[in-house]
Amino acid sequence: MATDSFLLPVRDVIKETAEAHSIVFEVPEDAKHAFQPKPGQFLTVAVPSDRDGLAARCYSLSSAPGDPLTVTVKRTVDGYASNWICDNLRPGDTLRVLPPSGIFTPADIDADFLLFAGGSGVTPIISIARSALREGTGRIVVFYANRDERSVIFAEEWARLAAEHPHRLQVVHWLESVQGLPTGEQLKAFAADHLTYDAFVCGPAPFMKATVAALKELEFPRARRHQEKFASLGGNPFGDIAPVEEAEAEIVDGIAQQPVTLEIELDGTTTTYDDWDPGTPMLDFLESKGIKAPYSCREGECSACAFRLLEGEVKMVRNDVLEQEDLDDGIRLGCQSLPTTDTVRGTYS
Repeated sequence: MATDSFLLPVRDVIKETAEAHSIVFEVPEDAKHAFQPKPGQFLTVAVPSDRDGLAARCYSLSSAPGDPLTVTVKRTVDGYASNWICDNLRPGDTLRVLPPSGIFTPADIDADFLLFAGGSGVTPIISIARSALREGTGRIVVFYANRDERSVIFAEEWARLAAEHPHRLQVVHWLESVQGLPTGEQLKAFAADHLTYDAFVCGPAPFMKATVAALKELEFPRARRHQEKFASLGGNPFGDIAPVEEAEAEIVDGIAQQPVTLEIELDGTTTTYDDWDPGTPMLDFLESKGIKAPYSCREGECSACAFRLLEGEVKMVRNDVLEQEDLDDGIRLGCQSLPTTDTVRGTYS
């Protein structure tokens, strides 16, 4: 069992719609130091499985920092974990959970936000909106697309928030049953009045693709355009760590040939090491130094371990989640990164 996972009691299970349930966790005193989420992050949860012992799944937090820790899970067709949670989980049960992870978070809570959500993609979006309304000062505009009225998650909560913050929050519901699927031109027209806002996009892949394309056409800069990544975990982040020798052999010709200097910033603290073995992934090296760097799958299939490269370069053994734009923006996966230069600087901020 991973040393940084925690057994969390379930305080409540809330039926949001016929297909979506919110799971409210109790966080014991000895785990509170590890569960200090940022708005828009996710939890990795171990769901019992007769086939594999457990199924590891990532679910976005719908709660804002300071609220009871809550994820919202929507059933997916043939989705074992989501259906198990919705059918079986009850208050008083416990689940093993990794601390919050993810980079789908605002850099400035006082910014103006343009939030696009499709279906269950509303989960991190409402986390960001709740946080910004409570802690920030900017305006928030939400475009929320669903199949029909019954599919709208947090419908009453959105109405309450809009009524309480009429001058700061605007929520537009788009229903496929009434308006059809939103087109690129319609998404572009909606976003055109908010060109100075920070845009966040989360939802089904076609919805995200169309929305991001619209934002690009409007020349939203990459620094103000954020897209959540979804990937099923193929590994088990709660079990023993698999050896990395085979993966390293694939790129040994490209990595540095002597110990590397690593300067890394995490949680406001910058630390420098002069003995990073170039054959050891950055995450493993930091853990050997006692640094609690974020991670989830350890297989390059999620973005939990993502950091921003500030100087130097690394080569990733595997990458199933970052797109070229992310790479151009300096984002790398800590669990897969081997150094190719003598000095590497990075930050998890």
